[in-house]
Amino acid sequence: MIYYDVHYPDSLTAKQLDEYLARGWYRMQQTIFTTDLIVKDNSLLPVFWLRLSLKKYTPAKKINKIISINKSYSIKCTPAAITEELENLYQLYKASVNFELSASLQDSLLGQSITSIYNTNCFTIHDEGKLIAAGFFDEGDNSMAGILNIYHPQYTSKGLGKYLMLLKIAHARKQQKQYYYTGYLSTADAKFDYKLFAGKEATEVYNRSQQEWVPWLSVQKERLDEWLFFRDSSAG
Repeated sequence: MIYYDVHYPDSLTAKQLDEYLARGWYRMQQTIFTTDLIVKDNSLLPVFWLRLSLKKYTPAKKINKIISINKSYSIKCTPAAITEELENLYQLYKASVNFELSASLQDSLLGQSITSIYNTNCFTIHDEGKLIAAGFFDEGDNSMAGILNIYHPQYTSKGLGKYLMLLKIAHARKQQKQYYYTGYLSTADAKFDYKLFAGKEATEVYNRSQQEWVPWLSVQKERLDEWLFFRDSSAG
């Protein structure tokens, strides 16, 4: 079991990012970290890392509703840049949610750094010229990791967070990536379960004790905690 192991690389190649992600690590500002536990309300919650196997992925019919709701908006995908417009959207989003976020978009993506070691791109969504959502993601050689989604509070009912996830997955498939990494979920808090939205059939969950990715449909969520207390019987 790991409680926040953090590396501080000066640089990171696309291949190295693939290798980190495949071992259950994830980007945080300009570091990369992993953990099996997070702190919430003074309690430790177990977490488990997820990814989509894009070769197994087939878009479910349920996503058509979200696509239809948002089809009139303009979409662009560009290299990530922290602009005043994006920063303003971040602050609106931050003020509307009931969980903790970094003080600014700059801090969320870069921390104290000036430049990024990651190849980060961004989907932006506009409604008649108004920026209403943005989704950031990192690219490796054969993988992609969703990093941050933000959207205007007036558009909460549009499912823009899920829509941005779908855009990223479609982009990853177009780029012929093998995996799309969605972050973690918790057995003690259902709020992270939205990361299963895109497709449980193609979702895999990381078993750190065995150092392997396991099909989500082959496990029971309520029993995942047992992985954290695995003991090798050969160790005596």
